[in-house]
Amino acid sequence: MDIDVLGPLEVRENGVSIAPSAAKPRQLLALLGLQAGHVVTVPALVEELWGTTPPRSALTTLQTYVLQIRRRIEAAGAAAAKDVLVTRYGGYLLDTRGGRLDATEYERLVDQGQRALAAGELESASTLLRAALAVWRGPVLADVRAGTRLAVEVTRLEESRLGTLEAQLEADLRLGRHHAVLGDLALLTAQHPLHENFCAQHMLALYRSGRQGSALEVYRALRDRLDRELGLAPSGRLRRLQRAILGDDPALAPVAQLAG
Repeated sequence: MDIDVLGPLEVRENGVSIAPSAAKPRQLLALLGLQAGHVVTVPALVEELWGTTPPRSALTTLQTYVLQIRRRIEAAGAAAAKDVLVTRYGGYLLDTRGGRLDATEYERLVDQGQRALAAGELESASTLLRAALAVWRGPVLADVRAGTRLAVEVTRLEESRLGTLEAQLEADLRLGRHHAVLGDLALLTAQHPLHENFCAQHMLALYRSGRQGSALEVYRALRDRLDRELGLAPSGRLRRLQRAILGDDPALAPVAQLAG
């Protein structure tokens, strides 16, 4: 069984889609898929589907949804659906039997990319982190209604994606690819106007591209927004970067250039 959650939900058994169209069975399958290989307890499933005030019929309805999904698994050619969507003491487990979960593939690539970055293997880090980001097809579970349990997983994965973007851009900046990442950073700072790390990377890329004034304007925009919306000032790290840009600090050159 192959499961894709980094975008619209896709679940395939023998290459055949088994994802229900009805909202709650789809929600149930999404949570089981994200936790594939692990038991999800009945209370957790009930909370996901109905919150903290489930109807009296919740357990019976949950069993009905499980049966519906098993029928779809059987229709896709599985010999024994109960061996795929398994009843375990206190809950259910989705057994992919060696299939692919895109979130697991993504996290494996991120781990390898982060290790390469920490070791200074910048080309490898950039390649691996780009490959990790390429696994994504859109927002996590874009077509699934998220209850409390799924919402936590969605937030975790979306935050991980931002961190991976930041790491990939760091690798490219250290490689001297400031021109290549300018467009991405302009978009990211527009989408996340209070994200200091993206702002710092954007400032650095602009400065290295010969656009010192634009780099300082990015700083001013963030400073003004932080003050207006939160009553805060930029971090010391960002203020130091601004001063370095003002002073044409040679340390702002790319790693490759400094090494040369």
